[in-house]
Amino acid sequence: MYWDRSDLELYERWLATPRGAYAFAQECRLIEKLTACWPRRGRTLLEIGCGPGMFLEFFHRAGFDVTGCDASPVMVAASRHRLGERVECSVGNAMHLPYDPDSFDYVALLTVLEYLDDPELALREAARVARRGVIVGYVNAFSLYRFSARRHRLLAKAKWYTPWAMHRMLREALGLAPVREASVLPFPECAWRDGPPLWGLGKMVLPLPVGAYCVCAADLTAEPPLTPLLSFAGAQPTKSF
Repeated sequence: MYWDRSDLELYERWLATPRGAYAFAQECRLIEKLTACWPRRGRTLLEIGCGPGMFLEFFHRAGFDVTGCDASPVMVAASRHRLGERVECSVGNAMHLPYDPDSFDYVALLTVLEYLDDPELALREAARVARRGVIVGYVNAFSLYRFSARRHRLLAKAKWYTPWAMHRMLREALGLAPVREASVLPFPECAWRDGPPLWGLGKMVLPLPVGAYCVCAADLTAEPPLTPLLSFAGAQPTKSF
């Protein structure tokens, strides 16, 4: 699907609302949790279908050297405007990426497979250009949010996936690569806030398949994962002699 300027404006208006900002923050928290064991310094990450660069900016702040790719020139221009010289961004087709094999350490596809004619081919392309890992985020067809999301024009165009359908596609594209997965936003959209009646329960990171937004992180190498970044905060100092 080709996204035009009206789609961009609609998406940015949604992100500017309290619920949109809340949802985006929880999605970023989930991605951070599942990629915490990935090294950052000097590591490259390609986001396929980068849109206006919201997640590219998040990955850049997390420490990755980021590159964006999107089929829409409007979205590429928006990403360049948002990040400036911090990002390389170009027009490209997710199903025929303009990159050599193993061009990047990591590849991200966040809410993009829902809009592609051949999502399995896009996953295979992601695996082709990634050396170390692939992360996929998608809206969950097996969630309460789907009933209220029908009124959102952009999501009305999306193909929603169940976790089981996504597992199948990942297995076919990535083989037996180990996958970490979880979800956020388990309640309807009306509960996406910090106040009553649910007091921020939407922030809970939960096992699949209950959340509106699911993320799968696959490790493509046999190297053991590093200690998650957040674990260092609670580590006790050791003595040196």
